Amino acid sequence: MITRMRAWQRRTWHDRSQAARVELQSVIVWHASVWFFCLCWMVMPLVSAPHHAPLTLALQVLLVLVNAAQCAAADRALRPVLDHYLGRAVLPPRALWTPAGLFVLGLALAPVLVAVHVITPSTGKLALSAVLLPFGMLYGIAVSVRQFLRRAAVLGAVLMAASALIREDAADAVATAAIIAFGAGFSLLATRCGAWNLAVLWEAERSRGIEARLAVAEERLRFARDLHDVMGRNLAVIALKSELAVQLARRGRPEALEQMIEVQRIAQESQREVREVVRGYREADLEAELAGARGVLRAAGIDCTVSGSAAGLPAAVQSALAWVVREAATNVLRHGDAGRCAVSLRTTGEQVVLRVENDGAPDDGQGRGSGLMGLRERLSEVGGTLRAGPAEQGLFRLTAEVPLPRSADSPVVAEGMDGVAS
Repeated sequence: MITRMRAWQRRTWHDRSQAARVELQSVIVWHASVWFFCLCWMVMPLVSAPHHAPLTLALQVLLVLVNAAQCAAADRALRPVLDHYLGRAVLPPRALWTPAGLFVLGLALAPVLVAVHVITPSTGKLALSAVLLPFGMLYGIAVSVRQFLRRAAVLGAVLMAASALIREDAADAVATAAIIAFGAGFSLLATRCGAWNLAVLWEAERSRGIEARLAVAEERLRFARDLHDVMGRNLAVIALKSELAVQLARRGRPEALEQMIEVQRIAQESQREVREVVRGYREADLEAELAGARGVLRAAGIDCTVSGSAAGLPAAVQSALAWVVREAATNVLRHGDAGRCAVSLRTTGEQVVLRVENDGAPDDGQGRGSGLMGLRERLSEVGGTLRAGPAEQGLFRLTAEVPLPRSADSPVVAEGMDGVAS
């Protein structure tokens, strides 16, 4: 038995979201409230009243049964009405027919019993409140607040006029109007405010779900960007060296073996870098990327010079600029027919400027594409910008500018890695 109870708790409570738990609690409270006020405002006054005849008792029991049927109908219609308010389902046209019919019956029965002296006027007012509450709690969610208040005012005027005609007592008519106002206000406070809180809570729950999906999508984009940056240059070098090895092998040159050994090394290095990207721990090293770009471009027969040093730069700035160097070297290999390339790194005021220039026939692929878009995203994280496009004398220029934090006062060495391919 205990095991079944725990299993039921897991299904109905522990497996629910926070919003679903609050909604379940609210629905239970609403169900209990309808029956509680039926007991307090209808049953208890009638039980405590004296019974003089079987007919009187039968009419009182009839009023209690009508109110109990109202409570049962309200419990049954509460979930469809709440789903309609929360936008999860369309309210069926006949969902409120039974509660409305019982409500009209109760409204007609309570004043009649007062008029024939079956119940006292004070008991009649309590009975009227008990009749108003079950339908009012439903109707307060099903329609707009303005429409609810407007129709409640019409109902109050009709009942006040009927009370004045039956009892010819102005005070009794005012009391009836006050009961209607109390019932309408209590119904709105009891259910409409709670339903609004549920709507806000569910919206927050959906927002958290959307935020989580956006985080996953952002992480996927980051992974795709990192994978592109890691594999782009390495695959270009592998293709270049493999082609060179094929040409050397056809000529019977022993250097073909060295080229294939280099291809194997680059492939193994690529595997390691991909694993680091997957783990999310990879931080590009600017000094290594500058040296690597010079070596790779030289191997491709491109005259390359590198000036400047990354010494003293913050780690975040170095990482962002290192990806720029890698992508720029990859683009030089892939696009155009460059014969020379110049990479410079220097400080200007309170920012670091990285510039990569190459000749050849620059095409649109060097200025657009997912690689440069990824670089702009990386640089934006450290407040940097990226410009790429044709320059004077047939050059293609890529310029990255990153502001230095105020704490980073160490200047960049102007000429730390000069090198010219022989």
